[in-house]
Amino acid sequence: MDRLPLHHDLYLIAHGQAGKLLIHPASMALGLAGAALLELALDGRVAVARGRVAASVPAVDDGDAFAGDLLALVAGEPGDVRTPIKKAAGDAYKRTRETLTDSGVLRRTTRRVMGVLPTTRYEPADIASVVRASSGARSAVEGWRQPDARCAALCGLVAVLRLEEELYLDQPSGQLVGRLREISRESSREVAELVGVVEGLIGEAAVAVYR
Repeated sequence: MDRLPLHHDLYLIAHGQAGKLLIHPASMALGLAGAALLELALDGRVAVARGRVAASVPAVDDGDAFAGDLLALVAGEPGDVRTPIKKAAGDAYKRTRETLTDSGVLRRTTRRVMGVLPTTRYEPADIASVVRASSGARSAVEGWRQPDARCAALCGLVAVLRLEEELYLDQPSGQLVGRLREISRESSREVAELVGVVEGLIGEAAVAVYR
């Protein structure tokens, strides 16, 4: 099976088996947008350096509408790398969920709470998809496999979003986060820079709540 886009894997890791989001929605949205931009950078479709971003290739329809729209956004407004992440974050969660549902990775279910109030959840159709989403990060942490740049990017985002418990590794949380960050830092310059940008934006969003 072809691997899912980076932001799809991050979405799956960030949800429980019942489809419940495990972190703050604003953090999740920024993480998804950052993951999509990271994959564009790793594919050579955008160039990132010193806080700036620009498109390297024209936007084309490759089946991932969210990533395509993000590339078009960068092409139309090159400059501060934080800008396209913040703009794309607005509908990142909904669009990622819809794409995963349309492709059959997620299954929409509706239940009644207390027999009265209907509640809709988007659950994994197959737990194997969740296992695959996190398998690379687990292998990298435990030294089973040398991580490529994409895997290192996912490790960094898992650390930034504090999703380390969803890797189900028998390590103290602080130690595990430190190792995930180390893997990310030791990867490509683009990975280290963009993971840092996402972390900064999440911190800004958290502070804004209390203003």
